Amino acid sequence: MIMLAVAFLLSMILCLLFGVPYIDFLKKKMIGQYVKDCAPEAHAKKQGTPTTGGVFIILAIIIASVITLLLAQRVSAEALIVLFTLLFYTFAGFQDDYLKIKGKANDGLSARGKLVRQIAIALLPTMYVMMTYSNGTTFSICSHVIDLKWFFLFFSVFVITGASNAYNLTDGLDGLAASTGVFAFVASAIIALFSGHPEVAIISASVAGALVGFLRYNKPKAQVFMGDTGSLAIGGLLGTLAVISKFEFLLIFLGGVFVVETLSVIIQVTSFKTTGKRVFKMAPIHHHFELCGWSEKKIVVVFAMISAILSFVALTLFYLTARGIL
Repeated sequence: MIMLAVAFLLSMILCLLFGVPYIDFLKKKMIGQYVKDCAPEAHAKKQGTPTTGGVFIILAIIIASVITLLLAQRVSAEALIVLFTLLFYTFAGFQDDYLKIKGKANDGLSARGKLVRQIAIALLPTMYVMMTYSNGTTFSICSHVIDLKWFFLFFSVFVITGASNAYNLTDGLDGLAASTGVFAFVASAIIALFSGHPEVAIISASVAGALVGFLRYNKPKAQVFMGDTGSLAIGGLLGTLAVISKFEFLLIFLGGVFVVETLSVIIQVTSFKTTGKRVFKMAPIHHHFELCGWSEKKIVVVFAMISAILSFVALTLFYLTARGIL
C-alpha cells in the first residue's frame, strides 16, 4: 500500500509540474480546441482552449510508474505490456488531435481509422494474457468462472476498445473525465493489489494521481483539455487493467459512468434512425443535463459522486467474492 501512495503522490506532483510549461507552450503555439457546431451554445466560449493536455498526463503516469516499480523491484513483463499499451494509445490519440489542429476543425481520424488503431493496440495485452496466464481465457462473474476459450480474443479486444471509446465520450465537460476517472482508478489499484497484480496496482495508482493533478488545470473553467491524446489512452488503459488483472465484470461498475455515457449515444442514434425521434436532448447524456439547465459544475460533481459510489460497489463485490460469499 505504501508503494501505491508513492506512485499516486509522485504522479500528481509531476503532472502539476509539467502542466505549467506545457500549457504555456500550447498558448504560444496557439494550439487550441475546435468546438463542434452541434455542441451546446455554452461551449462556444471553449473555442481555442489549449488541448492535447494528455501529453503531460501520460508523461507523469509513465515516469511515476517506472520510478515506483523500480523502487518496489516490481519491473516485469506484465508492467511493460501495460505501459506500452498506454503509450501506443497515446500515439493514436495524439494523431487524432494533431489532425484536428492541422485541419482547424473537430474532424480528426475517421471513425474507422480510429477503431482499427484501437483494436490493433488492444491485441497486445490480449495476446499476452492468453499466452502467459493459466486462466488467460476465463471470464469471472463473482465466483462463477467461464472459460471463453478463443472467444476471449474478441471479448478482450471489445472490453479494451469499448473502455477507450467510453472514456473518450465522457470527456465533454471541464473536469468530467478526470474527476470520474480518479475513483475508477483508485478502486482498480486496490482490486489489482489484492488479486495478486501489484505492478498493475502501482500503474493504476499513478493514473489516479495524475488525474488529480490534472484537475488543477482542467476544472471549470478549464485551462487545458486532455484531448483524445489523454482520453483514448486512459480509457484504453482502464480496459487493459481489467483484462490483465481479470476483473472485467467489475469494470461495469468501475466504469459505470462511462458505460451510461456510451449507452446514451447508442440509444440516441438507434432511436433517431428507427423512429426519427430523439430520446435525449443531446448525447452523450452529460449534454442532455446541460440543456436541461444544469450547470457544468453541478453535472461534474454529481457524476463524480456516482462514480465514487459505483467504485465502492465494485470494491464491495470484489471483497464478497474473495470471501466466498458471492
